[in-house]
Amino acid sequence: MATPDKNSPTQKKSPLKNKMSKEKIITAYMEWVLSKEKAPLSVFKFCKENNFKEAEFYEFFGSFEGLQMEIWNSFYKQTILLANKDENYSGYTNQEKMLTFFYTFFELLTLNRSYLLFTLREQRDMMKNLNQLKGLRRNIKHFAADLIRENNEEKRLKILKQSVTVFSEGAWIQTLFLLKYWMDDNSAGFENTDIAIEKSVRAIFDVFDTQPLESLLDFGKFLWKEKMA
Repeated sequence: MATPDKNSPTQKKSPLKNKMSKEKIITAYMEWVLSKEKAPLSVFKFCKENNFKEAEFYEFFGSFEGLQMEIWNSFYKQTILLANKDENYSGYTNQEKMLTFFYTFFELLTLNRSYLLFTLREQRDMMKNLNQLKGLRRNIKHFAADLIRENNEEKRLKILKQSVTVFSEGAWIQTLFLLKYWMDDNSAGFENTDIAIEKSVRAIFDVFDTQPLESLLDFGKFLWKEKMA
């Protein structure tokens, strides 16, 4: 096999054109799913039809499952970035920060609703759906844990401090509830999801505060009304 002469002025390394990035691969995957109404079965075929090499795919993802998880992680990262762009965000109460997080998060989900409804409903096995949400679960629990730690720092008495583990797990369960609610929401502009976000955030914070019963009853009445409508 002939080898290039490194000293020859005519032998130059050609620059890589249209090098793939994580974002480009994610976009190509989502467009594939939406246009073909099915997930690709082969990394080779997916890459070939999108004019890039398998090796480029594996630079960023080990499998389609890893790619699916990264899509959810990217929604979380974008949410945090957008929230922190608000110059007033750092001065918000922890409850206001969580409200901002969920409002922004579901706005991003709504922009990608067709893909997300397909990928969540494609897997009838709930455990497979939860698998693609593993990274999101870790991120949201971390976000919620930071909020409750900040809240605990303001309390002098140890007996008034709240469990970081319980609060963060509660925030994840709340996320799953809101995700399911959003998937089934047929209201204009998904305004009922906004109401569910407001009431659920208030309820979860009040459980860790002084007026849990009133908030939980209010939230329960809202859910019952929606269920019977």
